[in-house]
Amino acid sequence: MPADVDRATAEAVGRLTEALETVERARGHLYTFHQLTGTADFQISDAADQLREAGHTDLADEIERDLVGRNVLPGRWTFQVMEDYDDTYWSFFRDLERRTREELTHGRRHLYEASLKEERRTQGHPDHSATPDSPGREANER
Repeated sequence: MPADVDRATAEAVGRLTEALETVERARGHLYTFHQLTGTADFQISDAADQLREAGHTDLADEIERDLVGRNVLPGRWTFQVMEDYDDTYWSFFRDLERRTREELTHGRRHLYEASLKEERRTQGHPDHSATPDSPGREANER
């Protein structure tokens, strides 16, 4: 850890980064929601076609009219939900987390975890090397 970064600051910045990682996971689920909802919309359309072919015209018409292409929120399809999330929350959070790291930890990511790794690893053990190119690693890979 850089000498001018105290542990409390590294922990606080690490917690903010951890929160961003959680938001990244949430955003991934939002993309999953978007893709699954779009897939379902096409499946619904297929089901309406099959109902029509099976003679259930009234239900098929209702499904096509009222469900196919329906907004998931007032005035929004899922891509618009994603865009609003990205523009309103995610982008702002990413920028603020990066700026916080730049101001407090020289921009280094996972500084707190790096200090934990150094504290918890066994010095000289090939499976506890500090970096991928640390001495002793090659012996372990044979």
